[in-house]
Amino acid sequence: MVMGLGRFGGGIDVVKFVHKASAEVTVTDLLSKDKLTESINQLKDYQGINFHLGGHQKSDFENADIIIANPAVPHDNEFLQIARKNKKLVTSQIEIFFQLCPAKIIGITGSSGKSTTAALTFHLLRNSISGRKVYLTGNIGNQPMLCLLDKIKPRDLVVMEISSFQLEQLSNIKKAPHISLLTNLAPNHLDRHKTFENYCSAKENIFKYQKLDENNLSVSIFNAEDKIANQWYEKYKNDTGRICQKFSEDDITDDIKNCFKLPGRANLANLAAAVAIAKHFGIDEDRIKKALPSFKALPHRLQFVAEKNGICWYNDSKATTPESTIAAIASFDKPIILIAGGYDKNVSFDSLGLEIVKRAKAAILIGRTAPKIASAIRNLSGGALAKTDTQYASRNTKIIVADSMADAVAKAHGLAESGDIVLLSPACASYDMFDNYEHRGREFIKLVTRHLRLH
Repeated sequence: MVMGLGRFGGGIDVVKFVHKASAEVTVTDLLSKDKLTESINQLKDYQGINFHLGGHQKSDFENADIIIANPAVPHDNEFLQIARKNKKLVTSQIEIFFQLCPAKIIGITGSSGKSTTAALTFHLLRNSISGRKVYLTGNIGNQPMLCLLDKIKPRDLVVMEISSFQLEQLSNIKKAPHISLLTNLAPNHLDRHKTFENYCSAKENIFKYQKLDENNLSVSIFNAEDKIANQWYEKYKNDTGRICQKFSEDDITDDIKNCFKLPGRANLANLAAAVAIAKHFGIDEDRIKKALPSFKALPHRLQFVAEKNGICWYNDSKATTPESTIAAIASFDKPIILIAGGYDKNVSFDSLGLEIVKRAKAAILIGRTAPKIASAIRNLSGGALAKTDTQYASRNTKIIVADSMADAVAKAHGLAESGDIVLLSPACASYDMFDNYEHRGREFIKLVTRHLRLH
């Protein structure tokens, strides 16, 4: 049984894989058939699948031999507890992959930047290594994982973005990538993990369970600019057989930076991380410089959308944490009109409020977190910041609440002047208004394109 198909097909890879190996496949999801039409259509050629949708049935978990749970399902879910009580095997997509993958896995995790770092690492390796294929999978879009297993050879390389939810699942079998990298750590997903300490503990699994390879080595790579990453470096650096190293923007030569087209200091950190992995495989600077110009920004990550009347519009919908949005704001040296807000993951917006007051001429807020972000801005505009930093004491950052993305785009257009940046960088997940960050980003692009065409 596959628990969690997903509206955009997060479970499709699992269903296709187990369909070849199982006598009977059941798919269960809390969402109804109508809401899962797109995912179900992708399985129309796979006969004999039982769909139990619109809720979970206790009997399914009592009777299925194997339950493969979506990463979004917490470990203590009541239905998984029923399965364990009945001595059923509960596993996950990522556990199966790590048990069956014959190739070296390069795992990348962190609070922000992990998708770009994974894609950039894949790009550098694929364009610089001969004689072995390189695959990109994991928590990056809807890339297949289990359906790659028939293709992957022992000499190949797998680059994988891994979320905290997936690392929790992976800890069940005490496995981790051969090469593990942490981009950074900041509070995230506290609606699931409850505390920052629990979130960090899940992330640390990427290092905790690393095993020595055929050369009696494992590789752990840490961000030199991150406090917790430095603590973990000190913790693991003396382990026998473990190669520990740090990466920093300062490691990158100007020649490499000049070949890299993505804006912002955060992207330079992503570049430094990818270069650290590339150099582990003996890729020299000349090959890195040759590969970099053809790398394009991933969709929804500081993605340029349009320019009209001297106003540039950017889609950074993937920014689902305050730290990601702070990094996005810091990428520009022009006046910014920020569109932010969304689903509440119970994180603080104080640091984001400070950056908005310092750098943005306006904040247009949407979703459930709009009041919390507005409060963080107001507290700094007239409170502690005004008392300690007269440079910003008179800054009048406009705070505007919009009731939809369409309203936000219209309000941003009304405020923007030549030379301004309109930046969608929500600092929050999307689930209160959209299916996921991709849906939110596509809607923003569509609305901007339509609005600029009409005005």
